[in-house]
Amino acid sequence: MNLTFNIDEIFEIALKIEKNGAKFYRKAMEFAKDEKTKKMLADLATMEDRHEKTFALMKSGSNVHSQLGSPFDPNNESIAYLQAFADGYVFDLSEDSSEQITGKESMEEIMKTAIGLEKDSIVFYIGIKHIVPEPQERDQVDSIIREEMKHIAFLTDYLKRIKLS
Repeated sequence: MNLTFNIDEIFEIALKIEKNGAKFYRKAMEFAKDEKTKKMLADLATMEDRHEKTFALMKSGSNVHSQLGSPFDPNNESIAYLQAFADGYVFDLSEDSSEQITGKESMEEIMKTAIGLEKDSIVFYIGIKHIVPEPQERDQVDSIIREEMKHIAFLTDYLKRIKLS
């Protein structure tokens, strides 16, 4: 199956990733046993909300009918990646990531799941960065990638503290 993507569709995927991320962190807060963990999860949810707003602004300012592809992607490798993504081979966007939290998991398991979701987001954003048409928008995607990397660092640090306690 050969799909073409337009920038509107890509931003819709990014919006959904960020919305699901915020929802995941808010649900994880329900099972946090201490205020410090709740605050960390609330902060992560707020950052995901901010990313969602950034992508919404990028979407509203883009030509929604322009097809993706750029001189930076002459072999359409990014489009091939997006095709695999759309087909569910990268990760399943139709799944609500917060539904992975049932309350039976330890906070360590929740954090490991969160790290995996953050990694998936980073991989997607790296894939789209090279096909987003405007340099300013690529810079915004880079900024979001850096923040998602910080999320992984926060979560990893938290995991280390759990193991030491």
